[in-house]
Amino acid sequence: MPTEPAYQPVPLIELLSSPWPLLQKPGTFWQLAVLASGILLSLWLGHHLRLRLQRAIGPPTTDGFRRVAVRTGALVTVPLLLWLWLLAGSALLRHALKIRTDLLHYFILAAGAFTLVRMGVFVLRHSFSPGSRLKAWEGALTFTIWSLLALQIFGWLPLVNQVLDEYAIDVGATRISLLNVTGFVLSIALLSILYLWIVKALDLRIKRAEDLDASMKVALVKLAKLALLAAAVVAALIMAGIDITTLTVLGGALAVGIGLGLQKTVSNYVSGFVLILEESVRPGDIISVGESFGTVQELNSRHVVVRTPDGHDVLIPNEELVTSRITSWSYRDRDVRLRIPVQISYADDPEQVLALLEEIARTEDRVLPTPPPQALLINFGDNGINLELTFWVNDPETGLLDLRSRLNRKIWRAFKDRGITIPFPQRVVTLERDAEFPVQTKKPAAR
Repeated sequence: MPTEPAYQPVPLIELLSSPWPLLQKPGTFWQLAVLASGILLSLWLGHHLRLRLQRAIGPPTTDGFRRVAVRTGALVTVPLLLWLWLLAGSALLRHALKIRTDLLHYFILAAGAFTLVRMGVFVLRHSFSPGSRLKAWEGALTFTIWSLLALQIFGWLPLVNQVLDEYAIDVGATRISLLNVTGFVLSIALLSILYLWIVKALDLRIKRAEDLDASMKVALVKLAKLALLAAAVVAALIMAGIDITTLTVLGGALAVGIGLGLQKTVSNYVSGFVLILEESVRPGDIISVGESFGTVQELNSRHVVVRTPDGHDVLIPNEELVTSRITSWSYRDRDVRLRIPVQISYADDPEQVLALLEEIARTEDRVLPTPPPQALLINFGDNGINLELTFWVNDPETGLLDLRSRLNRKIWRAFKDRGITIPFPQRVVTLERDAEFPVQTKKPAAR
């Protein structure tokens, strides 16, 4: 039994070259009717299907499977229904009515391409973080990729390339046309997506490596980002057909820009790598820089994020950490000694008070038993005896003010219960009248 030959549609350019005979054919109106009815029906069915899907799974949450399901249905339902309708209509026209569907064939390919591109971009965007920048460009990226595919399907891409290539300028011995610029922009956009995906995969892989410390992980991620970004730019230039030798001009302009106004920016980037390679500041360290005190959360290319005990994130430039003096509370270990000054009156027994202070410090769970708390007699002041309670903690990132406050309150209650006096400044002024030179009081003269 002979097999039916495969359907070979007429090229679209050949169809459109003589539109009047095409419009006189009854099959053309049948194809346009199938296309118009498919668009209206897919829009109507897609709207009602999304409503039913939302009612079935409940209101979409901020994130999670339900939101992804509703969003996927909203994006794919309309083009998918249109594609299925066009497939069914084309098969019915060709086999039942014996009408060639050359025009409808290209719209079927365009609808299928749009469905695949829209679903692919949506899945790709969800492979990144929920707050990815790709979310804002999802629609533009979908339309751009589908437009290129549609131009290729309809056979108009060579014509568009020829028109764009007519507008060009000469930069030295290099010719840069609008086609090169457009190709470079599109290549950068596509390679940026690939760059983000590879960087995220490398970041997850490096973070799971147990043999590397935190600083080395950050350094490897940053070096990988720089290398991949440079490779993406060079690849985009090659894909766009731009001569790589033009980079010498761009490099000279970049060097002038750095020399004139980007010294601080470059200095911060270089200082960031110095901090990472020296491991002087690592994620999780507790540092003090000027008036800022807190835990290092991130080491970025330009700045370091320090989380204060008040919940504030302070962004400190890397250059400031390299050139200024910083206090690290956890450079070698996290043990920190704290001091609480106390003053008692001369009427109290200092030995008893010293033992009491050490006993109070041992009641706190955060105070380390080794080395043990120690109370010291510092000196004899003008108003009383100056004492000092010293103790060690190993969790300064949890805050020090609350610990000082609790100990001061316990010291106050203990002193009050035992009748220990905390003196305050007092001055006794004695006025003596000199017998040899009495003070003369002069009465005002009468007027």
